[in-house]
Amino acid sequence: MTSVVDGYTSPAFEAVADVFADQLTRTRGGASVCVYHRGEIVADLWGGVRDGEATPWDPDTLAMCFSTTKGVASTAVHVCAERGLIDYDARVAEYWPEFAQNGKQDVLVRHVLSHSAGLHGLRRIIPDASVMLDWDAMVAALAAAKPAYEPGTRAGYHALTYGWLAGELVRRVSGKPLEVFVADDLCGPLGIDGVFLGCPPEERHRIAQLRPVGLPAAAEPAMGRLGKKIGKPFGQLLSLLHSPVNPRRMINAFAPRGVEDVLWGSEVLDAVIPAANGFLSARGLARMYAMIAGGGELDGVRLLSPERVREMGTAQNRRLDLLLVAPMCWRLGYHIIATTRGIDHDAMGHFGFGGSGGWADPERDLAIAMVCNRGTGSPLGDLRLLRLGAAALDGARSARSSDPDETRRGSVAV
Repeated sequence: MTSVVDGYTSPAFEAVADVFADQLTRTRGGASVCVYHRGEIVADLWGGVRDGEATPWDPDTLAMCFSTTKGVASTAVHVCAERGLIDYDARVAEYWPEFAQNGKQDVLVRHVLSHSAGLHGLRRIIPDASVMLDWDAMVAALAAAKPAYEPGTRAGYHALTYGWLAGELVRRVSGKPLEVFVADDLCGPLGIDGVFLGCPPEERHRIAQLRPVGLPAAAEPAMGRLGKKIGKPFGQLLSLLHSPVNPRRMINAFAPRGVEDVLWGSEVLDAVIPAANGFLSARGLARMYAMIAGGGELDGVRLLSPERVREMGTAQNRRLDLLLVAPMCWRLGYHIIATTRGIDHDAMGHFGFGGSGGWADPERDLAIAMVCNRGTGSPLGDLRLLRLGAAALDGARSARSSDPDETRRGSVAV
């Protein structure tokens, strides 16, 4: 095994290390991946560098993860639902009265979790992205917003707005800000280290320098150029043609004015943007998903019932997503999971821009997470996690067919 990777795997999951080593060689950045099977860690791997000074990545390194963070926010909502604080079929306004404005009085929690509330157009409701740093201002803007379509009738990825919608629900019913609830009620009971919304000052020494390929920190970054060059004229043409691809819609959701300054600025460490600024380790994120993969329980700690987990993973709609132009088969806060072997219909999770992501497969009691600081790809990442996921699924099949106790035996250093 090449020395580019540190850590270990159990014998059935050695292919995960092979795939991971190849990816590190190609991307030249740093990353870590962690896999749980039947409640045990079967792959815990890391490698590469975390900054321009060639500081080695270590297993506790934190990477700023974009949409991957939505999976954490969603899980917090489900913990509240398990406690009887939230009903998926209740109106959002029952918990958040100010929300019942501009035609949103009948928006259900289920609509929010399945990206069918019609509130993806962030650029339309705030003057610039600096507002994203102010929780109360964002919540007020969303409470006053008008849906882009009748809630529940279409699906459109709430690329940035999702975090405040889900997070404010948690805050209203629990009395705790989302980041505090995640720390106290999710990470605390499970013994999770390395899942933060925003980043506490005492943990910032662990952060990897974020360098996604193709998104320069220049005065006029890629998203800004896209908006100026093709957003308006091309978007108008496609709207007239009723095309599912609409750059204007994408820019409205993904790129409020000045978004690069916010997401690449130092103030993002202090803010809570639950759809975009999780500071995560692979170990921490994988442990959260391992609880879900275990039917809501891990190491004797139960946060969710098996029935709750089944409902979380049930597809809410199979429509073509208006922004991602693909049928995401939205679950309650998670999307369908693909690997290079195909679709895993039993799995749920969330990927993010730059390549990070995590998911759980309760049918196989399998969970995987990967975080990185250098990547490319779509708003939901690139092919790396798809390849790692395929290797993890192969490992789970191998462990099941060869020895039911495989994951609890010896490990292989890499």
